[in-house]
Amino acid sequence: MKMPAFAAAKIFRSASRHRLYSTFHKIMDNLAPPKAGARAASSFVFDKAFVNGEWVAASSGKTFEVVNPANGKVIGSVPDMDAADTEKAVQVAYKAFQSWKETTAKERAALLKRWGELVHENKEELAKLLTSEMGKPLAESVGELNYGAGFLELFAEEAKRVEGDIIQTPIKTRRLLVLKQPIGVSGMITPWNFPNAMITRKAGAAIAAGCTVVLKPAEDTPYSALALCDLAKQAGIPAGVLNVVTSSRDNASQVGKVLCKSPLVTKLSFTGSTFVGKLLLEQCASTVKKVSLELGGNAPFIVFPSADVDAAVLGAMGAKFRCSGQTCVCANRFYIHESIYDEFVQKFGATVEKELRMGDGTAPGTTQGPLINKKAVEKIEAQVQDAVGKGAKIVCGGKSTGGNFFEPTVLTGVTDDMRCAKEENFGPIAGVIKFKTEDEVVALANATSSGLAGYFYSRDLGQIWRVAERLETGLVGVNEGVISVPDAPFGGWKESGLGREGGRYGIDEYLEIKYVCMGGL
Repeated sequence: MKMPAFAAAKIFRSASRHRLYSTFHKIMDNLAPPKAGARAASSFVFDKAFVNGEWVAASSGKTFEVVNPANGKVIGSVPDMDAADTEKAVQVAYKAFQSWKETTAKERAALLKRWGELVHENKEELAKLLTSEMGKPLAESVGELNYGAGFLELFAEEAKRVEGDIIQTPIKTRRLLVLKQPIGVSGMITPWNFPNAMITRKAGAAIAAGCTVVLKPAEDTPYSALALCDLAKQAGIPAGVLNVVTSSRDNASQVGKVLCKSPLVTKLSFTGSTFVGKLLLEQCASTVKKVSLELGGNAPFIVFPSADVDAAVLGAMGAKFRCSGQTCVCANRFYIHESIYDEFVQKFGATVEKELRMGDGTAPGTTQGPLINKKAVEKIEAQVQDAVGKGAKIVCGGKSTGGNFFEPTVLTGVTDDMRCAKEENFGPIAGVIKFKTEDEVVALANATSSGLAGYFYSRDLGQIWRVAERLETGLVGVNEGVISVPDAPFGGWKESGLGREGGRYGIDEYLEIKYVCMGGL
């Protein structure tokens, strides 16, 4: 009997020889055929890292496995690179920087624009890859691909808007100029929850500015990063400008240390936990690097008595449960005015039960994929148990259903001393807390070391201005639950980070300012 074509395992030759044909390909390629002109999802799976425009193995020959969080099956394996491999990638990026920094903004813009077009053209297939390694539903993955391509489009435009200045001189024979120039080799460490968009948001800005990149993607989601490398090469971005070093958790610290301590790396950008961000910041001190950190959050979601409760419930669904609650800007503490508390809780719980469906992200109708791993499930279980033990009540959900899945959960009677209110959840639980006055709730919202995002609903114009200004967060959503767009700056206050990504401010993180005094005129 002839074996069906979709089940025939093979290793692609020539330029495709490093793509891994596995169970992933059999499943993904048969979900739906690629659109006309788009490549199949299987053509984006690479089992090598990307350095100097080439697909390379770890010098040790070691690899590590990547697992689908929805079913525990191995997708494939990628190189487990170490400090020596990272040093080589840094050397490559440093050499490439010497010529890349001399390119014109117009040249860089054209390449970035084409890179973004390729991402957009292949977004449905790239979404299959993203869902397989991260777990979010396909619709959310397509949304992330649109978001990620948006950063490449944005920074293609911003590359041509990097402008210096001429300062009025106090001395007639002098002219005072300000130049903006690329900072150099930029080290990047990106998270697993947005494995496409967090790369384009960082690397797009750096490349637009004239910098080169050495990037370590999260060990859970390396394939989306490698797919971006393939498209960058196809777009014409020169060898050495974008380099991706993959590593397991075991080697992550030594790879990160190279990026932090190498004198050839002049900029570090990290998105991840506050704990790790602080460690990296300490390590960068030895070379006084410019550092961007996008760290953890503990976002308040406030509903004032003048609010449209139905609109607030809809906003809460997006602010809490997209990506199964695994985003740094997800609402963490729900403060509801006592006069509408019961109404909100009833409508919120009913909407969660009606609208949300757990399952494999590739299955039709799924709105909630798995958490990234068992450790994440255990954290959420512990937070729910702590809350219930201290008097909270479960409105809906409240338990794990096996594997990496946890039910979307609403808790009522939550107080600020419970773990679900004090800690970043990073999962699908919403603890609802009563408040009485505006001053009280603003004080509660700000009573945290985090300051990334905050949300509130109100139809009182004076209150909107007051609260928007008083919240100690870098992002504020007013009558909106999903606020991130490529065009706006993204970053936190307090221990939620340093610097900004996205928007016209994002490219500034990769530029140095130089003052030039011209005398004898």
